[in-house]
Amino acid sequence: MHNDNDSLTHPPLAARVATKAHFFISGLLFASWGVHVPTVRKLYDLGEAELAWLMLAASLGAIIALTRVGNWVARHGARPVVLVGGLMICLPLALLVHMPGYFSAMATLFVFGLATGTLDVAMNAEAVAVEDAYARPIMSSFHGFFSLGGMAGALIGSAVAAAGVTPAVHLALVAVGGFIGVWIAARYMLPTEHTHSPEHADAPFRLPRGVLLLLGMLAAFGLIGEGAMYDWSTLYMVRVLDSPAAVAALAYGAFSAAMAAGRFGGDYVRARLGSARTLRVSAWLAAISMIAALIIAQSWAALAGFALVGVGFSNIIPVLFSAAAKVPGVPAAQGIAAVSGAGYVGFMIGPPMIGFLAHGWGLGVGLIVVAVFAALVALLARRAMATTM
Repeated sequence: MHNDNDSLTHPPLAARVATKAHFFISGLLFASWGVHVPTVRKLYDLGEAELAWLMLAASLGAIIALTRVGNWVARHGARPVVLVGGLMICLPLALLVHMPGYFSAMATLFVFGLATGTLDVAMNAEAVAVEDAYARPIMSSFHGFFSLGGMAGALIGSAVAAAGVTPAVHLALVAVGGFIGVWIAARYMLPTEHTHSPEHADAPFRLPRGVLLLLGMLAAFGLIGEGAMYDWSTLYMVRVLDSPAAVAALAYGAFSAAMAAGRFGGDYVRARLGSARTLRVSAWLAAISMIAALIIAQSWAALAGFALVGVGFSNIIPVLFSAAAKVPGVPAAQGIAAVSGAGYVGFMIGPPMIGFLAHGWGLGVGLIVVAVFAALVALLARRAMATTM
């Protein structure tokens, strides 16, 4: 990446705002799918196992994107890849409730997952370049805007459900608005040379090893829980607690709002507690809050518990990314990419994993997985951080 800011055609502030917009829109679009998981289940008359296969199709698409998008960004730069990913994610979202059957819905979600992975990698590459231009840490704030977008998507979903707007109209409007937003923001991204490096365009995808493997495992554990909350919290409110649709949609909003608040305050907390302690405290908070919400099994407790789970998960990934950049003998960008890749796999496999468990033992039992993986992060935190402090 280049550090020569004189070549910028827009001030770095414009690129920073544009990148925040892309993270916000990505969160909003993903939330719009999340709040309609019950809609898709009812529309296609699915059980938990069949719904889990749909989510697995999205996971497969995202994993395929993960292995290739870095090369596409290296060859073309982040801007065109963001635009392609933005269009790709909007189309299947708008078409999801119009598919004639289960397998066409599965194909649609495969494309949705492919697009999600494409947009995620490209906008994170842009975020790294913007942070490089600022010469100070600002990455957590970008991820905070993803959480804000998730909160906004959940609140919009709740409002349109209460107003009687059909899922088809809601998803179509969100898809159109989302792509317009992606397109406008892309005009203010950094010039292509800041994210394009043809010499790395054909580099093979490599799995992390050693300390990076451990950090990647923790990222996967944390994002298994986060992905599960995004995709299953609303359905848990509906199926297990019998909450109205408008109340159930708030589960996603409570989690996303707490994630955003935790991320915007994460740098302050880490400065006071240190990285390893922040990781342990955050993970234990997520685990204990999840167990409490499931035991109490009331709508108010679920909303409060999911919010505290969001606070707990909010700083796990920023702390791990920071640690990955300090692994001895590994370039910072490669370390972050390796841990990000492992974490993203966890983010996408978590929801279908819980779906298969829910099929056999119920969704309440399935969601215990969130607490289990959060506890594993807490228990392994000290060892993982030892060589990067």
